[in-house]
Amino acid sequence: MDLALADFLSYIASEKGLSSNTVAAYRRDLEMFFELLKGRGKQALEEVGEGDVIAFLAQLKSEHYASSSVCRSLVAVKVFFRFLKREKLIATDPTANLDSPKLWQLIPEVLTYEEVDALLKCPDPADPMGARDRAVFEVIYASGLRVSEVCGLNLFDISENTVRVKGKGGKERIVPIAQAAIDAVDHYLIHFRNAQPDQKEAPLFVTSKGKRIDRTLIWQRIKLYGKKAGIGKPLSPHTLRHSFATHLLENGADLRVIQEMLGHASVATTDRYTHISQHHLSQAFSNFHPRP
Repeated sequence: MDLALADFLSYIASEKGLSSNTVAAYRRDLEMFFELLKGRGKQALEEVGEGDVIAFLAQLKSEHYASSSVCRSLVAVKVFFRFLKREKLIATDPTANLDSPKLWQLIPEVLTYEEVDALLKCPDPADPMGARDRAVFEVIYASGLRVSEVCGLNLFDISENTVRVKGKGGKERIVPIAQAAIDAVDHYLIHFRNAQPDQKEAPLFVTSKGKRIDRTLIWQRIKLYGKKAGIGKPLSPHTLRHSFATHLLENGADLRVIQEMLGHASVATTDRYTHISQHHLSQAFSNFHPRP
């Protein structure tokens, strides 16, 4: 199995040109899948059946992985077995019939307004790391940035009411930002950073050692504050991004505007948020239908 995995990762990195982050995510997903196979007594990939894949997805759900993470894990397993079939390393693909639309309509976890408020109030603004963490969370929720985009922000990327973001593929976009986020960033910079005017390329958010913050640290910190805030849902930086988009939609924002803010290349990607906004739809019906 290890040899097949190494060949597959080399294939998606070199021939398919997937990013290092995607390759690393596929590796983690497949290594977890292999652990489950060992526990089920499967010694070779030819022995894997559809039931093993379903058991893997069930295990992830039971461990409270976000729906988006479960979906990505399924994609990793499917692409892996398609590769094995193409290379004639297996005779049949155990994932061939796992194309039910329900598997692809998995909805990301979304926080309520109250949960967002509780999370944002958790970090202590009088503490250097608390002030930084609150500013990070405020920026994600205010502008819907990806965690990698937040990590990549430099000192002067945020202006009075916009933030300049370098997104996927190096594409730059300008996104509006709420005053609450600007205030949190200003507080962090004024009280806990010694930034000089000539340090334009210096990172906006740094660790206690002065290094640029990374996605793993943000993930760990949001988990920590989520527990302190008593939020029982699976929580990650993407949860705030999803909540940002959903709350905009619920308050009447156009889907194309949300697409631009999120940096989605296609509106089809943004369209999944329409599935989460049943409250908005029922409320609109009650407000505007002539005979509700």
